[in-house]
Amino acid sequence: MSDERTRDSYNSGRRLRILVVEDHSDTLQALSRLLSHFGHEISLADGAQNALNIINSKEFDVVLCDIALPDGSGYDVIAEAKRRRPIKAVALTGFSATEDIERGKKAGFDFHLSKPVDFHELRAVLGQIAA
Repeated sequence: MSDERTRDSYNSGRRLRILVVEDHSDTLQALSRLLSHFGHEISLADGAQNALNIINSKEFDVVLCDIALPDGSGYDVIAEAKRRRPIKAVALTGFSATEDIERGKKAGFDFHLSKPVDFHELRAVLGQIAA
């Protein structure tokens, strides 16, 4: 496959403004590089309070958010973000039992992706949001 066709397959849909909330620095950097490669505009937060501060200062199309954060919960981040403005929310978490997914929906998550993140699945979710 040519580089151009590969790039086009990554860039299906529009460019999204994405906030990634993740406390594990290696995962945060890997997601940032990957999503930037896909053509999206990325902002990073390493905790709940940092995420809320960024959400207050900038508009996003999507928040990709870990659930277990050192200074709070991804559930609280998303509930607060959705109170402020319409936004799509994707849980990135090791918590994948049925009750975890239901709790995420109640908090406002639109999608639930289990860790380790399947990048093809993530790209498909972002494609749905961008369409």
